Amino acid sequence: MEINNPFTNGQIKNYLLLYASIVVIMILFFIATSLFNDVKKIDKKVFNTAVKSENKKEKSEKSGEENRMKFKMLESGY
Repeated sequence: MEINNPFTNGQIKNYLLLYASIVVIMILFFIATSLFNDVKKIDKKVFNTAVKSENKKEKSEKSGEENRMKFKMLESGY
């Protein structure tokens, strides 16, 4: 098996044409999607960042009671 030099037998021209055609197709798709894509204006969402201050003990007691009410451990494992 003999390896031929692509520069001497003209194969490099085919590779460059293939690359150029792929780039042109990508550019055409980009232009087509940007022309026909109507972008609607989206309102900016504003979140409430005010921090409520509570006592740490009250907060930990409330969260402990809520956790006990939400989850119940199984009597035995499987």
